[in-house]
Amino acid sequence: MRDRNDGPSYGRRVTAAVWFRPSQQNIVFALFAVLFVLFSLFLHGFLTTDNMLTLLQNVAVLGILGLGMAVVVIGRGIDISLVASLAVPPGLVLQMVQNGHSLPYALLTAFALSLAFGLVNGWLIAYAEVPSLFATLATGLFLAGLGQVALFKLDVVQWSPGMNALTVIGQGTIAGLPVPILMFGLTAIAVMLFLRLTRIGTYIYAIGDNPNAARITGIPTRPAIVLQYVLAALVGAFAGLVLAASVNSMPTRIYNSTLIYDVILVVVLGGIGLSGGRGGVLNVVIGTLLIGTMLNAMTIMDVSYSGQNLIKGLVLLVAILADSFVNPRNEETAQQGDI
Repeated sequence: MRDRNDGPSYGRRVTAAVWFRPSQQNIVFALFAVLFVLFSLFLHGFLTTDNMLTLLQNVAVLGILGLGMAVVVIGRGIDISLVASLAVPPGLVLQMVQNGHSLPYALLTAFALSLAFGLVNGWLIAYAEVPSLFATLATGLFLAGLGQVALFKLDVVQWSPGMNALTVIGQGTIAGLPVPILMFGLTAIAVMLFLRLTRIGTYIYAIGDNPNAARITGIPTRPAIVLQYVLAALVGAFAGLVLAASVNSMPTRIYNSTLIYDVILVVVLGGIGLSGGRGGVLNVVIGTLLIGTMLNAMTIMDVSYSGQNLIKGLVLLVAILADSFVNPRNEETAQQGDI
């Protein structure tokens, strides 16, 4: 039995233990800090103003995509079609403006396409009960193929003078920060407010934690699941616009790249459990910082593309194994809603 005189000190010890308790989020942030210091000291050209601006600009689009993926993963799903959402609707905007349509009309059309795409994904998963991995793989292939066959004249859709009003979201700096990183910050704030302060955000956490229990308590699980994929598609389209404004074009073949694996790596490595119901925006920010720093350093060290994929694959495997130990599934949480 604890001595009565130990009360205050015991409380301080418990508080300290909770404060310093290791978590995947804290470990990943510490790893980022260590790697950043090591690269700054020993990697020539890493800690320069130009490289830091390049690093921040490069991770912005990855981070925005990670936020869209996070909403889905928290609700115990996955969206493999996110890169198609990044490439096709923004590419359609550039193509329509190039063909003589007004920018507002092109934006309205592209976001209508994104909305319809998200609704199809959500319906397949929530109502047809197709596993999210297979549903979004199929729809992503369809959307990418639609763009290549029917929507785009070339694989790289070029910027045109009619797009200049959107340059502001992808180029320049404000208070020394690249505008794309500010777009990432604004998106992060919006997603955080949605998840933490709205009723539907609470529903998404509940569905991810235990979909059967959420349904029994009266939560409209199917509409909430549809909304997750609609939001992911819209966030993906916004990320594509930021990318297009940054490089003055839209390389639509980006769908065939390994970008989707980088997005999953950001989410899982940051500490958002694949079992659902856990994590948030801060996890995405931390994961983005770590992956962005690693990719930037490997580029400076002239690591080949294949070598980078090998390293990223190993890191993703370790992150998934860590997630299986940190967020184990039991009989209740391993029912419906799995990816």
